[in-house]
Amino acid sequence: MTKILVIYYSAFGHVANLAQAIAKGVEKVEGVEYKLVRIPEFADPSIRVVNQRSNQKQDGLAQHFKLTKRIDDYEKVQKEQEHIPVATMDDLKEADGVIFGFPTYLGSMPGQVKTFLDQAGQFCTTGELEGKPTALFTSAGSIHGGHEATLLNSLVPLLHLGFIFVGLPYTQNPEYLTDKAIGCSPYGVSTLAGPDGSRTPVKEELIMSSRLGERVAQVAKAFTLAKPFG
Repeated sequence: MTKILVIYYSAFGHVANLAQAIAKGVEKVEGVEYKLVRIPEFADPSIRVVNQRSNQKQDGLAQHFKLTKRIDDYEKVQKEQEHIPVATMDDLKEADGVIFGFPTYLGSMPGQVKTFLDQAGQFCTTGELEGKPTALFTSAGSIHGGHEATLLNSLVPLLHLGFIFVGLPYTQNPEYLTDKAIGCSPYGVSTLAGPDGSRTPVKEELIMSSRLGERVAQVAKAFTLAKPFG
């Protein structure tokens, strides 16, 4: 069986929802299976973004973003994800393809994910991740919240590790060729969470998520059978 790793970090559940849709896409390809794992939250509460936000005055933009409610949502989502296995370096080595997901923080990946990838830097000298197809998915507060920048920025460390990037081509994903406020682009899947985090992934975003999972699975299966890099 060809093995696809769907690995994600999710603070408020939007990325976790996309991960499930991507996994369903992987399942559509015969002879391919997936493993869903999560990158854990920082152990030190003092450096968690949600805890820092809790100390802000709840007025002005804080009220607009409904920070108090989001902190409650965060605690709920973390408990809901406790049954998902925590990602390891062995997971990366054993997979034939890897799909990474995480929210957009300041137009880039969260520190939790960067810390995990820093640990994976060991594979730059061993080449154990080279030639594996990869793809990205993310969430952002709004259509102008940096989701495309995050996908592009996050590609850089994956190229250093030797991954082969798989995107979302125009002809297969006409849903994002629209003037509607939805996520996704040629660079990967994205969803718009809304300024207060109340928006959930819409039908179009979930459809494209499934397609991305299916596409990476097809590429990984082809590579596994042909062994072009082994």
